[in-house]
Amino acid sequence: MLANSTLSEHPAKPASTTTAPQRARGTVELAVGCSENNTRIVRLFQSGCAKTRIPRSAGNGLEAILINSSGGMTGGDVINWRVDVAQDAQASVTSQACERVYKATADTAEVNIDLQVGRGAQLSWLPQETILFDQGRLRRTLNAELEPSAHALFVEPIIFGRGAMGERVNQGHLQDRWRIRQGGRLIHAEDLLISGEVATKLDQPFVLDGNCAMATILLVSPKAEGYLRDVRTILDIPSDSPAPNSHRGASAWNGKLLARIIAKDGYNLRKKLVPLINLLNFEAHVPKVWAI
Repeated sequence: MLANSTLSEHPAKPASTTTAPQRARGTVELAVGCSENNTRIVRLFQSGCAKTRIPRSAGNGLEAILINSSGGMTGGDVINWRVDVAQDAQASVTSQACERVYKATADTAEVNIDLQVGRGAQLSWLPQETILFDQGRLRRTLNAELEPSAHALFVEPIIFGRGAMGERVNQGHLQDRWRIRQGGRLIHAEDLLISGEVATKLDQPFVLDGNCAMATILLVSPKAEGYLRDVRTILDIPSDSPAPNSHRGASAWNGKLLARIIAKDGYNLRKKLVPLINLLNFEAHVPKVWAI
């Protein structure tokens, strides 16, 4: 026979609580050195969603492919990339695919890049495009420490929505901060901030003039200034006109070459970006993964 019971003997279940959304975390730390004229891995650490793969290379340099296994970023995600290229070593670092920054309901996605390049070493930082979607939020910081005789190529392309898919970034936030030092001296600093009504701002003539793709290319090398004429030829800038046009420009001074490109979409951006990388990438070429 069942015993009599009251409600007080069966306490109510606790009210359900809202579970916080999962956030992606990832770190890759790669250190390479030169041994018998070949670049080899000295140390590799990877955790979370950040991975790297090192394909076989026919030359003396090493190519690293960075992977975000979470498939993109959203508010609150944090990824850290660190690459240390020791004296006389040669490394090219790219990404498996375009990095996608999706709509953020709260917080901001964060990417921290820390690069070290030793004496006589070469580093090419060549990630594929970062694509910012509507209401995406990204804060990215690039810090590089170069020895006086180091060579480094930095390329960062950004696309605001995929125009061919009818995408438009009406709202969003992009903050991109570069600090590059050589021999302990600051040689390049820039801060890009586009926030709030992104589409309205991109339409302004002195921002992107209605375009949705852009790239910054910076070469730091004793040979940098010698490439200026060829770079301006690729960008269709007349050699007899020192002033750039409204959508692209290039300058060289004090061992640096800086070029900027604006294009209506990613396809037209690559049409200029690929030959520039082929020219400036220390007798190498655009990473094969770019063509996949």
